[in-house]
Amino acid sequence: MIRRPWLLLAPVLAVSLFALAFAPGSRAQNNASSGKLPGARPTINAADYPTLQAAFNALGDKGGCVRLPAGTFEIEEPLVLETEDVLISGEGTATHIVNANADGQPALVIRPKKHAEDAKAMLWRVQLANFRLTGNEKSGHGVEAIRVNEIFIDGVTVSYHGGDGIRLDRCYEDPRVVNSLITYNKQTGLSLLGCHDIVVAANQFEENKDALHCLDGFNLCMTGNNVDDHLGHGVVIENTYGSVVSGNMIEECNGVGIILDRDCYGITLSANVIAHEFAGGIELRDAHGCSVSANSFPLVWKRSIYVGPDSDRIAITGNAFSGSSIGGGQTKRPIAENHPGGIVLEGTSDITISGNNFSGLEMKALALEGAPSRRVSFTGNVLADAKSDHEKLEASETAGNLAE
Repeated sequence: MIRRPWLLLAPVLAVSLFALAFAPGSRAQNNASSGKLPGARPTINAADYPTLQAAFNALGDKGGCVRLPAGTFEIEEPLVLETEDVLISGEGTATHIVNANADGQPALVIRPKKHAEDAKAMLWRVQLANFRLTGNEKSGHGVEAIRVNEIFIDGVTVSYHGGDGIRLDRCYEDPRVVNSLITYNKQTGLSLLGCHDIVVAANQFEENKDALHCLDGFNLCMTGNNVDDHLGHGVVIENTYGSVVSGNMIEECNGVGIILDRDCYGITLSANVIAHEFAGGIELRDAHGCSVSANSFPLVWKRSIYVGPDSDRIAITGNAFSGSSIGGGQTKRPIAENHPGGIVLEGTSDITISGNNFSGLEMKALALEGAPSRRVSFTGNVLADAKSDHEKLEASETAGNLAE
């Protein structure tokens, strides 16, 4: 029989360790007696501080939570946050921060402490939630985040700023902007510069200059947003690839609903309603290998989709291009006042146009302009009360279309 004397000592050791852990003055005993959760950081109530900036400054290096009370709080210079793992949360629109600065300064700046000296410095995990932030035509951006990874903006109202509403500058990893109201800003509502793996969902954009810019990034997922009445364009995407814009309502922009430019590729524009745009629905200025599918284009002036000479390899399928017919020979709006149009091709190549419905158009269903377009397949489409240039294409490229 093998004897293991140390087994006899195990109960004694266990009792000794337990007694040591809960001896007077031990950390475990202190945490237990105080009723505090080990590792918990204190929640900062901004109402207990003389200014909002003082409350932000009270955050330790390990971050924490700042609770903003209900009330209207006027600021003359930017609030600055330089700490990561932080939640700034208010009481909904009852928490109203007003930027009274008239020198082009932003309302809220989030950035690493050494952002000016160290180009690689980053913050991680900052969340803004449930408050209202307004400015004036002489103020700067509403929220300006510089190199903040995994920034999360949820339920924030950002309005009336002289610059962009929200500007995310090289917030490279996983930025998310959801459930927010972004309105009446003099520049872009949401400006995404050098970001990737982006989620923009369930927001409302109204009467900014442009609604959204996504420049020099990739993997934008923009879905379920309402984009209305913009003074310029709706969505502008440049030098970006591998993205999807789907399920959005984009209406009555003075400019173009969606623009793809500067070497965009591999982007899908699908299941959007793009209505009554005054300068065009979708413009593919410099786009390649992109899909435009299952969108509705009611009453889009003159051209619902434009494919220019710097774009190629585009699939345009299953879309509805229409006037305002409601059946029985009735229309909601006079066609001559709205000039609805279909697709315009200019000097492009390798284009598939199939399974679309063109109806009640004043302009052409397909218009061929400028330099000749090559290798265009226009097949399986329905044309009702719509003229078209598709007959100018090669016969092999125009099979199976139905026209009144």
